[in-house]
Amino acid sequence: MAQNSEILRTQLEYRKRLMDKINEIHSADNLNTILITIKDSIAGLFNAERVTIYLADAKRNMLFSKVMSGTEIRQIVLPISDASLAGYCAINGSIINIKNAYDAHELRMIGSNLTFDDSWDKKSGFVTRQVLCAPMKFQKVLIGVIQIINNKNSTPFNETDISYAMELATSLSIAIHNIYRLSATTKIIRHKARYNYLLDKNLIDDKVLEKAAAHPDIAKIGLDSVLMREFSVPRDEMVKNLSFYFGSEFIGYDPAVHPLDDEILKRVKPERLTKEWWVPYTIENGILNIVIDDPTDLGRQDMLKFVYPEYKRISFIGAFREDILSYINLFYHQGSSEAANSSINDIISKLDTTDEPEIENESQKVSEQDSVIVQLVNKIIMDAVKNRVSDIHIEPYPGKEDVQVRMRVDGRCKIYQRIPYKYKYAIPSRIKIMCGLDISERRKPQDGKIDFKKFGPLNVELRVATVPTAGQLEDVVMRVLASGESAIPFNKLGLTERNATVLDACIKQPYGLILVVGPTGSGKTTTLHSAVSVINTPETKIWTAEDPVEITQRGLRQVQVHPKIGFTFAAALRSFLRADPDVIMVGEMRDQETAEIGVESSLTGHLVFSTLHTNSAPETITRLLDMELDPFSFSDAILCILAQRLARRLCSCAQEYVPEQTEIDEILYEYGAENFAATGINPADIRLFKAVGCEKCGDTGYKGRLGLHELLEGTDAIKSLIKRKSEIEAIRNQAVLDGMTTLKQDGILKCLQGLTDLKEVRRVCIK
Repeated sequence: MAQNSEILRTQLEYRKRLMDKINEIHSADNLNTILITIKDSIAGLFNAERVTIYLADAKRNMLFSKVMSGTEIRQIVLPISDASLAGYCAINGSIINIKNAYDAHELRMIGSNLTFDDSWDKKSGFVTRQVLCAPMKFQKVLIGVIQIINNKNSTPFNETDISYAMELATSLSIAIHNIYRLSATTKIIRHKARYNYLLDKNLIDDKVLEKAAAHPDIAKIGLDSVLMREFSVPRDEMVKNLSFYFGSEFIGYDPAVHPLDDEILKRVKPERLTKEWWVPYTIENGILNIVIDDPTDLGRQDMLKFVYPEYKRISFIGAFREDILSYINLFYHQGSSEAANSSINDIISKLDTTDEPEIENESQKVSEQDSVIVQLVNKIIMDAVKNRVSDIHIEPYPGKEDVQVRMRVDGRCKIYQRIPYKYKYAIPSRIKIMCGLDISERRKPQDGKIDFKKFGPLNVELRVATVPTAGQLEDVVMRVLASGESAIPFNKLGLTERNATVLDACIKQPYGLILVVGPTGSGKTTTLHSAVSVINTPETKIWTAEDPVEITQRGLRQVQVHPKIGFTFAAALRSFLRADPDVIMVGEMRDQETAEIGVESSLTGHLVFSTLHTNSAPETITRLLDMELDPFSFSDAILCILAQRLARRLCSCAQEYVPEQTEIDEILYEYGAENFAATGINPADIRLFKAVGCEKCGDTGYKGRLGLHELLEGTDAIKSLIKRKSEIEAIRNQAVLDGMTTLKQDGILKCLQGLTDLKEVRRVCIK
């Protein structure tokens, strides 16, 4: 009697604990509370070591759950199939009670295909023994599976455990159904399941997800791209998110991957691949790897087994659609390769010019892989790189006037091509898609960057700026960045002997300030990197802050600034001072704060390089003093200021000639008679060169550019003038006395060497 009373009391206590847990489940307001927080406490009801609650995703025919791994939440994904314990339970809708998960005979007695995946045990060291699985259903709809693992008594789960597991499964089903029902829509719930990782890491929230789901570009580029483009979700975080969601590897585009044999590729036409979003990738150890946008799509998996029946194992790897298109381009020689082998006129001849352009229709066309617009834009970019173009200008006009494409070569713009007016909306839209800009926004300027190796065979980056113009049109300007180029050797900068000697001595000083100045596009960054390369040794720690990083050097620690997020040149400079630098290079002194920190850094034992947008070396001093820099600190810091311009270099086809006396007199006047006499050059011996033009230089007479320089040395006399805030003319006169040749004087000397002509020097130098 006493024994029965004790059993009854134990059952009542157990029942009370069960009801308390059921009440806690029904009070949960989100899935994370059930899957993570409550789930672990359920194990105590069954004296079990672990409990996993799987939710069903009917559309993908998958079960998913979450587990804590350190401070991060990981997602577990299983297919609903009769091969796994939880999958078998879900398919059959009945409880399974396993005494020993490693007993293959016991598993086959339950289901002929049933196996136990021991990979998690091997990774974690945990040993799975008893497993109790109960299906969760609501109104005959599968909600998920609760899986209880290992009775701590090392005995099989009994009938009481089974009855309580069924009751618990029913309560979980109702609670989870209510959470689904209370959500705004089942679509948002699916989004939450897809983006659980991002939600857990607070990279997005429910409001962001709802806004993104309503974005007009969803149909064109997908929700993943909208979240990355419009809501600043980092690409690497989205990759992690989708990798967890799909439960498979997720890769980006790598142009170094070698395509498979034609025998594999030719079975499916590329047009089909671009519609179904997959591509054969690699073969490893007899396993065919397929890159696909949804690695859990069972329908496409079955279809691919028929396409490649000789492969008993096919592995499915996730990728963004844009990367899949890039692989299709690479493997099937579409788009970029076709453009490379065609002339621009051949591609334009394929354009359909029969209808009037409509913004929405033309914008939509550019997302089609086989669109001629894709080939056209790729061809424009590839021709630009081939012809050493610095900037590409896409200029549409209102009405029926053709789109004009101009390119800047060696500092001068020239017309490259005219494109039928019908494509005045499609071309800018295609470029905006390539750099992830909003194609529906045409009212305000946008900035972006194209990593062209994703779209074509060239490893080059382009900085893109769109500017709204009249008639709902947009101009697009693409700056071709010298991505990955190495620094020009110091002895190739074209410095005169005096300038090279002074600059070399300055850059080898232990501390101080060196400035390179000039207008945009005058080669300041190139000169800075050449100077820094001289002292780039293992013994010297060098930090650089640039916008963008165009030239890379091994040994430098190079940083890209992001003003939009507050990481400015000033912020980078402050962070460098805490990172034990010897040398600091700052891309530009744009404001007083950056200039002050740069001067202060140079006075505290660091060699600082930077640039400024000023017209001459003496003018730089007055500009910085106008920024209210302390003249005493500035004078102590300054080592030298190098001003420069870029002039077009004469092609080898240039012709030498003897100038007339009037031209010689003009040279002497512009150089300064006294200063010219100091050069030791006899005016009667002057020979000049003029541009002619040949096939090699495109009949321009010029090929490449060279630097014109004026180098102001921070002598004691100059430092004294800085402290007194002297006028610019006094500073210039003193610099000349110290040996400085002006920009125009340096240009004239290079004309006498046959490197350029007077017309070019006069074009880029005012005085």
